[in-house]
Amino acid sequence: MRIAFIGLGNMGGPMATNLVKAGHDVCVFDLSEQAMQTLEDAGASRAASAEAVTQEAEVVVSMLPAGAHVKGLYLGKDGAPGLLDTLSGNPLIIDASTIAPDDSRTVGAAAAERGFAFVDAPVSGGVGGAVAGTLSFIVGGSDEGFERAKPVLEAMGKNIFHAGETGAGQVAKICNNMLLGILMSGTAEALALGVENGLDPAVLSEVMKQSSGGNWALNGYNPWPGVMEKAPASNGYQGGFHTDLMAKDLGLAWELALGSKSTVPMGSQARNLFALHAANGNGGLDFSSIQRLYRRDED
Repeated sequence: MRIAFIGLGNMGGPMATNLVKAGHDVCVFDLSEQAMQTLEDAGASRAASAEAVTQEAEVVVSMLPAGAHVKGLYLGKDGAPGLLDTLSGNPLIIDASTIAPDDSRTVGAAAAERGFAFVDAPVSGGVGGAVAGTLSFIVGGSDEGFERAKPVLEAMGKNIFHAGETGAGQVAKICNNMLLGILMSGTAEALALGVENGLDPAVLSEVMKQSSGGNWALNGYNPWPGVMEKAPASNGYQGGFHTDLMAKDLGLAWELALGSKSTVPMGSQARNLFALHAANGNGGLDFSSIQRLYRRDED
């Protein structure tokens, strides 16, 4: 299958690489020359623009930072046309970005008006999952769009869910990441409390892991340096899922809650904590670096 892939960041790069490994004909575009070179070395071809990369594509996959980027790509901005005005044939559009549900619905409706199938398919599983090809994809769109997308998504992920109509994938992803933010900030808080009262963080982690406090952030992504060798915490909080992105996703959850008048006190608190942590110069570090906010020796 000829696949155009746009957006080769920490997540998009490994995802595109797995499509190459699965035998697809992948053409990529990104603003980063280094990112495109990495994919070319992996066996992909490259294009000089988003418009060029989608020529003759059967599937277009985008993995971009925010809704403004997605809308600009597909709908155009500053008088320039978007991809929906330049695409030919009948390509399936898969947007794997995490953006506001209304942004996905806007792009999806514009795609439908032009006869293109569109699904929103945000991911869960982090950079490790992107590299290993074990991501979870949470898809919003028609039954037909979902069935067309499955073979592509299965080359990049392990769990493929159909959450509902266009935008539903974003709602489910936002709820998931709100919970993840709450769990990570709570895990960091509990570890700091134990250490400040004389416990070894590795011992405390094992106790909680085997007890009722066990959760994904603690069990597989421990935020305390040295406890889990392959976790970002043991690598200076480099790589992984940036604090800025977690703050963005928690902001999306807050906006979603405002729209539905939902009560999200813990999500709101997590949003404030990650926003503060990012404002303190940690936006480019993995989100597990929220641990530093609780450590007295990090002052």
